[in-house]
Amino acid sequence: MFRLIKQEGSARRGEFTTPHGTFQTPAFMNVATCGAIKGAVSALDLKNLKCQVQLCNTYHLHLRPGDDKIFKMGGLHKFTRWDGPILTDSGGFQVFSLAKLRNIKEEGVYFNSHIDGRKIFMGPEESMRIQSHLGSTIAMAFDECVENPSPYDYTKNSVKRTARWLRRCMDEMKRLNSLDETINKQQMLFAINQGGTYKDLRIEHMKEIAQMNADGYAIGGLAVGEPAEVMYEIIETVEPFAPKEKIRYLMGVGTPSNIIEAVARGVDLFDCVMPSRNARHGQLFTWDGVRNINNAKYETDESPIDEHCDCVVCKNFSRAYIRHLLKSGEMLGMRLAVMHNLYFYNNLLEVIRNHLDNSTFNEFYLKYKDILSTRI
Repeated sequence: MFRLIKQEGSARRGEFTTPHGTFQTPAFMNVATCGAIKGAVSALDLKNLKCQVQLCNTYHLHLRPGDDKIFKMGGLHKFTRWDGPILTDSGGFQVFSLAKLRNIKEEGVYFNSHIDGRKIFMGPEESMRIQSHLGSTIAMAFDECVENPSPYDYTKNSVKRTARWLRRCMDEMKRLNSLDETINKQQMLFAINQGGTYKDLRIEHMKEIAQMNADGYAIGGLAVGEPAEVMYEIIETVEPFAPKEKIRYLMGVGTPSNIIEAVARGVDLFDCVMPSRNARHGQLFTWDGVRNINNAKYETDESPIDEHCDCVVCKNFSRAYIRHLLKSGEMLGMRLAVMHNLYFYNNLLEVIRNHLDNSTFNEFYLKYKDILSTRI
């Protein structure tokens, strides 16, 4: 499934083969929370934005329109018209971040929907059944994402429960993949490493789940408020204990600089809502840094968003026009801004891969790790 092609320091160049195609790593997954990128960008648009993998949200799709309805429609690939790999998260993060009223038990989590308040139960088996209904390429194990910081004893118990939940996820997926009616009988499962910011818990948990032979390994529970330096330290701590022959996924990260730093520390896969969310508010990523297109100085600026970018937006539209659209509340403004940011992220990962191919990643890293986070 994962083939490590080469390394430069800890940075890894590889490829991951799935039932829905092979993608090159390091890679960025474009977040289509409810089956679409916010900002009026469709699966068909993603093909022109160098997207390799789409990520959809188990929790949100379970609530609306319902995973049973998507199952009847033939799964997410037919429903969204995206024909490449799709990863679905387990729903765990949303349960813990959105559900104000929740009760965590060994069997799973009881919580209230953030939409209408109705009572819902989700555990490892339920999460696997929902993701099987969705027919995604890669399913994520159900876990608990604790707040940072959390008390040591609570985090330790949570990590142990997450490991027990992983075993249940694996058993249930094996059962589901054997059923005749299952949409994707080759659905893969990624395990998630937790442990907050406690290094010993992170290491202990990674050692335990590494023995379970999941299809991939994610680092969860980071980029949730802790300083970036702490996140990098945790990645460095966990990396030596992650299986070398398996893909590594840093969940919910992050800025272009975060991505470069994480690649340098051995991460292969990323996702984040930042490129689309920030674009809708006029914050655009460029090779010169971060540009706020709402600033008055762009009111009559005929230049493209990024003079070093060859995306369809930069080839055809000016900063002044996009600023005008956003200020006027025109949906086209959000669409163009989101398309640029998504292209920038996907292209950034392609550039990183090229540098790894040419053994020049370290030079690239030193040049751009700070520039890309600079506010213009």
